[in-house]
Amino acid sequence: MQGPWAFLTLLLGLLRFTRAEIQMPQLQKEGPLYQALSLKESFLLLALHNRLRSKVHPPAANMQRMDWSEQLARMAQEQAAQCSAQALLPTGFQALQVGWNVQLLPAGVASFTDVVTSWFQEGQWYAYSAAQCASNLSCAHYTQLVWATSSQLGCGKHLCNVGLLEMEAFACAYSPGGNWEMNGKTIVPYKKGAWCSLCTAGVSGCFKAWDHGGGLCEVPRNPCRMSCRNNGHLNVSTCHCHCPPGYTGRYCQVRCSVRCQHGRFREEECSCLCDVGYGGAECAIKVQFPFHACDLWIDGSCFMVSPEADTYYGAKSKCQEKGGMLAQIENQKVQDILAFYLGRLETNNEVTDADFETRNFWIGLTYKTSKDSFRWATGEHYSFTSFAFGQPDNQGFGNCVELQASAAFNWNDQRCKTRNRYICQFAQKHISQWNLEP
Repeated sequence: MQGPWAFLTLLLGLLRFTRAEIQMPQLQKEGPLYQALSLKESFLLLALHNRLRSKVHPPAANMQRMDWSEQLARMAQEQAAQCSAQALLPTGFQALQVGWNVQLLPAGVASFTDVVTSWFQEGQWYAYSAAQCASNLSCAHYTQLVWATSSQLGCGKHLCNVGLLEMEAFACAYSPGGNWEMNGKTIVPYKKGAWCSLCTAGVSGCFKAWDHGGGLCEVPRNPCRMSCRNNGHLNVSTCHCHCPPGYTGRYCQVRCSVRCQHGRFREEECSCLCDVGYGGAECAIKVQFPFHACDLWIDGSCFMVSPEADTYYGAKSKCQEKGGMLAQIENQKVQDILAFYLGRLETNNEVTDADFETRNFWIGLTYKTSKDSFRWATGEHYSFTSFAFGQPDNQGFGNCVELQASAAFNWNDQRCKTRNRYICQFAQKHISQWNLEP
């Protein structure tokens, strides 16, 4: 190493003091020559501490992310004003579990970030496996800086006059403190292991630096790992978004301006459930009921299997336009007959798009986040279920239900944007509107 940095490193090494190594002579103290650190300075020191804590070797499994504490900053400012290389606790703070890093250097030799970096560089002399520093050297600054459970930080600095010398005092306070001893020997500052692998329940989040290096345990600010758009409010206990008027969807991402003229508005889907005899997006179209060629008649209801594929909501709309609804399977009899019929369909009866092939079929069951349960398109809670083994398994993403060919046409929850064929049902209330003339 050449140039001024070599001189700075040598000087820092010669002037490195620990809080218990040396007693400074009585200093001539003057008024506060430094005010509290600026917001920018405190941010830089906090970011530096967290960046250095995420670079320890071996990696730390329980290293906590630090937050800035104004109370600790005031304490550190008072400590720096003592113009001592030894931590002298102000009256009233003795009982607090606060750890200290203190440095006294000739004024102008180093910036605060240089000083903190020099504390971290003591780690090159620290042997984690032996839990001790190299002989005749001190690593106390380093071990306090990387003490895993220290989660609050505050720092201060002060310009001091020592005789004819102008000195600069740097102090950082940590809470809870560190450098605890057992049988006269300081214990290791953190537990080694994969980053964030030993975070406690209270700090179960994992903070990653911008370069994705390391990992610091933090209070999970969003345990749901999701956010609500358009000023929606996230209930972190249920992980549900409460949307403002005019918006809907899992993340309040859908602008909803639907007006149901002849039907009931379904807020969760931003769609209309039309009255019998009406169709269209806003239930404004009077449906002309032709004679329907039913694929199946079951207990007075007509079931029609679509020849084309569509998304769940596309399928729902098309069934409604025909004057019916997506199939509502309410007992084992209907399930068995539909499963048998679908299993007997000819292979060439499958739908094939350019980039998609499906043998599954939508029915009218969806998972309603606000109700935390599956509901039929009519809003009714389901009393009969025929989910395949291990299903439903991804309610957060697969909110719509299909009859799955690979599971003998038992039910599976699937992403609503998937393109499946679908089954329309026409109950007696729909059939009564039909024009039965050929």
